[in-house]
Amino acid sequence: MSSSSWKSSLHQMMQRLTSEQIEPIRVAVVGIGNEFRNDDAAGVLVARMLLQYENPGHALILRAGHAPENFTSELRAYRPHLVLMIDAADMGAAPGEVSLIPFDQIDGMTASTHSLPLSMLSRYLTLELNCAIVLIGIQAVSNDVGETVDPSVMMAVHDVAEAIFDVCMVGKSLGWV
Repeated sequence: MSSSSWKSSLHQMMQRLTSEQIEPIRVAVVGIGNEFRNDDAAGVLVARMLLQYENPGHALILRAGHAPENFTSELRAYRPHLVLMIDAADMGAAPGEVSLIPFDQIDGMTASTHSLPLSMLSRYLTLELNCAIVLIGIQAVSNDVGETVDPSVMMAVHDVAEAIFDVCMVGKSLGWV
């Protein structure tokens, strides 16, 4: 999916959610990955970058690491309308390519370094929270042991963090929580 395509899809999803909700929408961003497995750190790095921005005050940002299921209590307490999971993925795409993947298509898309498959976590969260769930997948080059992120993946990390921040800032102007 081209850079403009996934960003456009994200903006359309946010506009649809905003128009469907009576109350201000709540977005949770879950950065997933293992910082000691090279490119698998991508989701955690996105969350870290978002936490460094001035917090727009209406998005819950979680650095969930390799066990995002450990953060379900925070998600239940926040009651998001949308959960954006960010993770390194094996989509058979060019290194650093980004795709927006609906939760029902997550099976087999992400790296296998997680305790619980993201497809199972997504189904649980959908039922438990009655919210939309989307994976923003970043095509990894390597999830071997190490702390070196491929430059194309790091560029995608910056791009994803900026896009999410931009969407959240637009949401803030619309009165999101």
